[in-house]
Amino acid sequence: MTTNDYNTSVDLYSDRLYRFILKSIKDIHKAEDIVQESFEKLWKNVENVNSEKVKSYLFTTGYHTMIDLIRKEKRSAYSEDLKLVEASHENNYSDLSEILKDAVNRLPELQRIVLLLRDYEGYSYKEIGEMTNLSESQVKVYIYRARVFLKKYIGNMEVVI
Repeated sequence: MTTNDYNTSVDLYSDRLYRFILKSIKDIHKAEDIVQESFEKLWKNVENVNSEKVKSYLFTTGYHTMIDLIRKEKRSAYSEDLKLVEASHENNYSDLSEILKDAVNRLPELQRIVLLLRDYEGYSYKEIGEMTNLSESQVKVYIYRARVFLKKYIGNMEVVI
């Protein structure tokens, strides 16, 4: 991969990577740090990365960096966060998008990520598999399970409205 290829990859993928990370962790500053770190890792490994696989490399690196950060934060503040989420939960919603966001946030981490990549970002099952190191069939199973959970959680829309 050349320097020009690297610069092109920054132009092409930085915004998409940022949106993916931001949708997953919902913290602007952490998302910016993860994107920056992903491109830094790409720069350090620029000679070993094939320019045709740079997108997959970036999203895989960003995904793993995000997972590492989440795990680190969970270890330090897991019990405090759990108490805060339970205390602030309200059953009175005024907006359907809030209901959907709440439901998506309740998904297990891997299901949420593959669902966001598929339904919000529009990636194919194969691309998601490459980014998350899962097979296409595993990606399909996680997306199916996520959708079943969302359907059960949200329930009948007439009841919600």
